[in-house]
Amino acid sequence: MSYTLDQVRALVAVAEELHFGRAAERLQMTQPPLSRQIQRLEAAVGVPLLTRSNRRVELTDAGRAFLDEARRIIAIADGAPQIARTIAAGLSGVVRIGFTASSAFTLLGPVLARISESLPNVTIELREMVTKHQLEALTQNTIDVAVGRPPFDPAIFASTRIHRERLLAALPLGHLLARRTSPIGVEDLVHEDIIMHSPVEARYFSDIATRMMPITRWKQRYTVSQVSTMVALVAAGCGVALVPESAAALGVSGVTYAPVVTSEPRPIELHAVWRADDARPLTRRIVHELRRATEDC
Repeated sequence: MSYTLDQVRALVAVAEELHFGRAAERLQMTQPPLSRQIQRLEAAVGVPLLTRSNRRVELTDAGRAFLDEARRIIAIADGAPQIARTIAAGLSGVVRIGFTASSAFTLLGPVLARISESLPNVTIELREMVTKHQLEALTQNTIDVAVGRPPFDPAIFASTRIHRERLLAALPLGHLLARRTSPIGVEDLVHEDIIMHSPVEARYFSDIATRMMPITRWKQRYTVSQVSTMVALVAAGCGVALVPESAAALGVSGVTYAPVVTSEPRPIELHAVWRADDARPLTRRIVHELRRATEDC
């Protein structure tokens, strides 16, 4: 036999008033149906919860233990509608965000601080991965929003650009090109040992480099997937690399940065991406806040 929320409320009222008449008045009902509610609750629980006499009402030991749980049940039940409303409005819940390592250098921290301020009841789970793996995770529904690099299949994903930045050459400290007062052209890099982005794991940056100059003209020494690894190799004197402007925030000693001539002033793009069929209000709210938070970045 199960009990009802009304029966639980009846027990709490009687326990707090220790008087059936006052408890009935508080619940805006008469005393006989209140007594029946308590009797049905005790039958469902299987033990007496109250002791009654003509002059007083007291809780049994079982009743005192049940009262603590009863108050929790009522608190949860009373709070449930508000929780449902905030989730429906995209104001609470859990959102899983994938991000590229390079986006964390300067952008991610301030953006998350702004989102936390705007959506204090939202829990954010962060997962670092390259864009390729983010798109796989979106497809498998293991993340909700990706912060990554284009391109994206519009039949599967919706996206919006949230950030742009310059392309820089990462050079070993003391490199001759670091003395240049004008931006570096790709022809200046023809005879340099190039640390290249992986065409599979870092396709976006690899495509940018090969569009700027055919791959056959690069002296390619290393291929890596992470910008942080690239910068570490530059610091070790292994070559030079094309990196997003945010890489300078890594603060790796032994590396200097110089702007590169590009057709667009800020060609490196970062997008918020989500499944096109995701209709959750929270997902749309997070995308909106990502756009809003990056307007000043």
